[in-house]
Amino acid sequence: MEKAAVAALEDIKARDIVVLKVAHLSPLFERMIIASADSTRQVKALADNVREKLKALGASVLSVEGEENGEWVLVDLGAVIVHVMQPSIRQYYNLEELWDQPEPKRPRARKKAAQAQPAAG
Repeated sequence: MEKAAVAALEDIKARDIVVLKVAHLSPLFERMIIASADSTRQVKALADNVREKLKALGASVLSVEGEENGEWVLVDLGAVIVHVMQPSIRQYYNLEELWDQPEPKRPRARKKAAQAQPAAG
C-alpha cells in the first residue's frame, strides 16, 4: 500500500515525498506519507489520484479530509495515511519533526545470575 501511494503521488509530480515509520508512536497507523504540491489544484489532484489508484488495487479508503480548501488534504488508508500539502502549510505544521521519532531501543535481556557465574568447584 505504501509503494502504491508513493507511485500515485509521483504520477502527478508530487515533491519532497517522505515516508515515516510511525507504528511505535501510534496504534492508529503504521506509516505516514507526506508530500508537497505547488497549488490547491495539484493538492486535490494528488489526493484524488492516491484515492483512485488505491481503490483500484482493492484497498479501503477510510476517509479524505481537507479537499474543500486544498491547502492540506489527508487520505486515510488505515495502516497508511497520506498528507498532501502546499509548502507553506507543510513548513508551518512541520509534521516530519513531530512524527520522525526513532523507535526506542529495547533493553537487552540480562542473563540470570546463575548462568553468568561459573560453577563452584
